[in-house]
Amino acid sequence: MSKIGNYVLSNGVEIPSVGLGTWQAEPNQAYQAVLDALEAGYRHIDTAYVYGNEVEIGKAIKDSGIKREEIFITTKLPSHIKNYKETFEYFKSSCKALGVDYLDLYLIHAPWPWSNVGEDCTQGNIEVWKAFIELYNAKKIRSIGVSNFHPKDIISLIEATSFTPHVNQIRYFIGNTQKETTRFCQENNILVEAYSPFATGKILDEPYLMELSNRLGVSIPKICLKYCLQKGTLPLPKSVHKERIIQNIELDFEIPEEDLIKLDAIDARSELKRPFRS
Repeated sequence: MSKIGNYVLSNGVEIPSVGLGTWQAEPNQAYQAVLDALEAGYRHIDTAYVYGNEVEIGKAIKDSGIKREEIFITTKLPSHIKNYKETFEYFKSSCKALGVDYLDLYLIHAPWPWSNVGEDCTQGNIEVWKAFIELYNAKKIRSIGVSNFHPKDIISLIEATSFTPHVNQIRYFIGNTQKETTRFCQENNILVEAYSPFATGKILDEPYLMELSNRLGVSIPKICLKYCLQKGTLPLPKSVHKERIIQNIELDFEIPEEDLIKLDAIDARSELKRPFRS
């Protein structure tokens, strides 16, 4: 079991409240990182077809000796796949690579192809979502969701199918919490997963975070992760260093309410608000 407990999704499925992110982890790095994370107590591993490390992650899970049902595995459909038939093909491919016969969470990686950010793919997303629902009803996936979706993108899925995503995985960190999207998701019982909770390292020299770190006696990365948790989101810290992997789930402290308010007020630097791929 994870050291920091679970969230419960709208369908009753429990999901460990911190997951290991593996974006930009080379295959051999991902293998060792997953082994180290599982040894440290993680039970939630996040990957994607396009990360190119599903095979190694699946091997690490198998080599860990931990029962499959004790590990929560997330992967993602490539962003350019926007039709019903190909969704099933890529789902099967990911399951084969991971060495599993079901997924705990499957996400549409983005509402548009990364090669054409902003393209209107509403109808394609609806086709994909219908395939996701079919796989979910067939118990091939325990929960289904989206990533990088704005409220309008989610509303189109719900209006077409009457099925609300269980999760929306978005770029979320101190100073860039996508307030409108987060509010919409939380009001509709959609769990927000926070990818890049450290802003790929660009947030770590914020003066107030330095001061708070010294005062609380915990590292800035831990404050970033605890902030996500205290805001009701699920952080996905990525690391390939064993010591940091361990530290990232040692979060037995609280950020005082008055400091949370000050963290909420941080206006992230302009470069931190630029979209980037995950």
